[in-house]
Amino acid sequence: MTRYVIDPGVAIKLAADQLAVGGEHKLVAPTLLRSQVLSILYGQVRAGELTKKAADRYLDHMRGLKIRLLGDRVLQANAWKVADRLGWTDTFTAEYIALTQLQADAFVTLDAKLARVARELVTVASIDDLRHTT
Repeated sequence: MTRYVIDPGVAIKLAADQLAVGGEHKLVAPTLLRSQVLSILYGQVRAGELTKKAADRYLDHMRGLKIRLLGDRVLQANAWKVADRLGWTDTFTAEYIALTQLQADAFVTLDAKLARVARELVTVASIDDLRHTT
């Protein structure tokens, strides 16, 4: 079993393309994933980039992905350290990297700049890796 931390962009891409995750893989994310995905989709609907119906479909698909959401004190403490080490102004993205360090085998993001930075601290995988069994 391979455990992957996914970020909001990956969750939305999986939902938009109705992609399934390989049966031997487990998804993990910080609890803030739900709020971030909701906010991103809301913004896309407000901007006319997505219909409300499509956003609802994406949310339903994401809820069916069986993502284990975590947000305990240990994760928060480690996110603080990651953000501090990288000189970031907040800890939101740092939670994904910290969670990968604590609970997962690799981090999956569609953000190339984030992937480059994350590689300094964790293994980074592609969205295609989620579809294949190990």
